[in-house]
Amino acid sequence: MRILLAEDDDLMGSGLEVALRNAGFTVDWARDGLHAQVSLATTHYALLILDLGLPTVSGLDLLKSLRHRDDAIPVLVLTAKGTSADKVLGLDAGADDYLGKPFDLAEFVSRCRALIRRSQGRGSDLIRWRSLIVDPVERTVSREGMPVPVTAREWAVLIHLFSHQGQPQPRVRIAESIYGWQDEIESNAIEVHVSSLRKKLGGEVIRTVRGFGYVVDKS
Repeated sequence: MRILLAEDDDLMGSGLEVALRNAGFTVDWARDGLHAQVSLATTHYALLILDLGLPTVSGLDLLKSLRHRDDAIPVLVLTAKGTSADKVLGLDAGADDYLGKPFDLAEFVSRCRALIRRSQGRGSDLIRWRSLIVDPVERTVSREGMPVPVTAREWAVLIHLFSHQGQPQPRVRIAESIYGWQDEIESNAIEVHVSSLRKKLGGEVIRTVRGFGYVVDKS
C-alpha cells in the first residue's frame, strides 16, 4: 500500500520513511505543502501522514482543502506542538488521528495500520480467504497452515487486492499502489507478480478481469 508522508524535517522524515518501508509500505515523501497538494491530486494513497507545520502550504490548510472537497483519505496528523488546543485544531479540521512529537515508532506504525484497516471496514488486521491467511502485521502468508514465501512486490500486490476484495483493480491502479516515485516499472511487472502468486497460492485466488485487471473475489 502506498502512503504519502508530508514532513519538512529531514531527520524526522527519513526515520519515518524507513519505519514505514520496513513495515511493508510504499512511501512517497513530500517536503512541503505544495508538493503534497500536487501529489494528492495526481496519485491515490491509502494514508496521508501530515505535519501541520509544512512550508508553502500549511498542513492545516491542506487538510481543510481535502475535507472541503470530500476527500476521505485517512489522515494522521503530526506536530511538534503538544497542547490540547493544537490537537483539537487538527482533529476539527478533519484529521483521523493525532501524534505529538516525539513519539514511539512502533506506536506510529501501529496507528497507520489501524487507520488504513478502519478505512477499509476491517475490524482485524488478519485476512482470511478460504484456506489462505494473510497477516499484514507479521507480513506472512500461509495456505492450509503452511507458510508461503512471497517477495516484497508480490506481497504488495496481494495486500492491494485483498484491500479491495470483490472490486476489480486496473493494472495501472495496482502499479500505482506498489511503486513509488523512485521506482522503475517494467511494462509487464504486474502480470509477472500475479503469475508468480498464482503458482504459489493457487490459480483461484486472483482472478483475471479480461481487458481490465485483477480481482480477489469475496470468499
